[in-house]
Amino acid sequence: MNDNSPTPAKRTEPQPDPDLDTSSDSDEPAFAWLHDSGSSTPDASPAPSTAAGQGGATQPESRAGRKAAEAAAEPPAAIPSVEESLRKEPSAQGATRNGAHFSEPLPTSALQVRPPQEEVERRNAERESAANAKPVAPRIWQVLLALFYPVILLVLAVRAVTSPLFLWAEYNRPGFPGDGYGFSTDDRMTYGSYAVDYLSNWAGPRYLGDLVNRSGGDLFKDGEVGHMADVKVVILSAFGGGALLIVLSLVAIAYLRRRSTGGVRRGLFAGSIVALAIILGLGALAVLGWQQFFTEFHRIFFASGSWTFALEDTLIRLFPGQFWIDAGIVIAALVLLASLVTLILTWPTRRRRGLAKEEPIGAEA
Repeated sequence: MNDNSPTPAKRTEPQPDPDLDTSSDSDEPAFAWLHDSGSSTPDASPAPSTAAGQGGATQPESRAGRKAAEAAAEPPAAIPSVEESLRKEPSAQGATRNGAHFSEPLPTSALQVRPPQEEVERRNAERESAANAKPVAPRIWQVLLALFYPVILLVLAVRAVTSPLFLWAEYNRPGFPGDGYGFSTDDRMTYGSYAVDYLSNWAGPRYLGDLVNRSGGDLFKDGEVGHMADVKVVILSAFGGGALLIVLSLVAIAYLRRRSTGGVRRGLFAGSIVALAIILGLGALAVLGWQQFFTEFHRIFFASGSWTFALEDTLIRLFPGQFWIDAGIVIAALVLLASLVTLILTWPTRRRRGLAKEEPIGAEA
């Protein structure tokens, strides 16, 4: 075929199938065998392809690049919180037969159920009552201290009267009646001291029964010795009871000092009031009718007929009626004085009650 050969008819060149175009896949691993991985020639390296789009943006050369670009262009999906997952995600066991689902309640959902208003008010009332309730034991010891205190004062006053000191003061005071049967003041002091000592010692009736007078006869008759033995039982019982109450009062004071602020003060304050009431009441009865009061007092503690004697008997000569009147006055005075002092010392002032002093109206804050 030469230059003068006629030109063949125009032929249409075959167009490459776009699905079979591998020009853009030259970088894929499947085509790596066509060229050496270590060398790059101008013929093997593909020319960068640019898309003639409206924006003129450069498109990735490979399929992997396009996928990476698409993934980078998508916004990140929001990760739901745990509470939203528990609230929105239906339970796997909550499917019903008709295909409906329901959310299973949280374990703490029952705590949101409020009881009825009456129950709430009842519980609040019980809680306030329990918070405001005071212990019972301190109150019991406080009441016992208030009851023990007047008895202790009476026993101590009786002990002060049944002593040689009071006997000496009584026999030597001006105006005390003398003995019309021959006892001098010295005789009265000697014989009276035996009788007083017998009431507080542990000797038997012979302590008085073996005593003799100046003429050699018995100083006390059998009836007098028997009555003094009865008096001794009453006196020792009173002293023993008073000692026991003193111990219990000390225990009450020690307990109240630790468990109840102001409990000792309140107990003694109430006890002093009780003592004043008792002594004023007994004093009024004695003033209104001493003889009746003296008789009724003996009837309480002694058998009828065992405490009456003749004027010439030793007990009457040593302890005449005036002696008992003075003894009653001294006992009442001692109890009254002790009660008033206790009342003043334990008076519930604002400072003792722990209350702040009121500020005057208009004072600066």
